[in-house]
Amino acid sequence: MAQYFQVHPKDPQPRLIRRAVEIIRQGGLIVYPTDSGYAFACQLDNKDALERIRRIRQLGDAHNFTLVCIDLSQIATFAKINNEAFRLIKTLTPGPFTFILPATRETPRRLQHSKRKTIGIRLPNNPITMALVEELQEPLFSSTLILPGHEDAMSDPEDIRARLEKEVDLVLDAGPVAYQPTTIIGFTEARPELIRQGKGTVDGLF
Repeated sequence: MAQYFQVHPKDPQPRLIRRAVEIIRQGGLIVYPTDSGYAFACQLDNKDALERIRRIRQLGDAHNFTLVCIDLSQIATFAKINNEAFRLIKTLTPGPFTFILPATRETPRRLQHSKRKTIGIRLPNNPITMALVEELQEPLFSSTLILPGHEDAMSDPEDIRARLEKEVDLVLDAGPVAYQPTTIIGFTEARPELIRQGKGTVDGLF
C-alpha cells in the first residue's frame, strides 16, 4: 500500500523530501510532480523498480527513459555534451524540455535507447523535483505517468493514489498538475533537432 504525502508545491517541506528520498534509496518507486505533469521515479540502479515501470506502462525495450539532473555538471557524467548543446541547455533550463544526448559509458545500458545509445535528460523547473534530486545527490530515473490506452499523464494525485496504491510505494501530492508534454530537442546529429514542440518555447533558436 502506497504512502501518501501532501507536499507544498512551491515550498516543499524538507522532512517530507527527506522521507521520500529514504523510500527511493530503500528501493521504492514513487510518483512525483514535475513542471510538465506527474511522473514515476526511482534510483538509477534500481532494476526492480525499472521493471515495475515497464510493467505498469507496458513499455517495450526501445522506450527512451529520462534522467532528471540537478545541473549541467551532473548531466556531463551521463551524456556527451558539445559546446552547442551546452549553450542551448544552459539557455533553456530549468524548464519543460527533454534533451536527447549520446550516452556516456557511465550510463547503464538498460537506461539507454536500445539502438541509438542515447539518453533523455531533464532539468525541470519544479521545486519538489529539484529538492528530491538535491537530497538524493544523484539523478532521478524518471518516466511520465501515462498509463496504457491513455495519451495524457494522470493529473489528479487522488486519482493516482486510487489507481496505483498497490503498484507504487509513495505518491507525492502537490495538487492537480495538468499534463503538458515537454519540448524534445535532439543533439545526436550535426545540428540540434527539434523533435517535438511541447510546453517549452524555442522561438528564434531553430
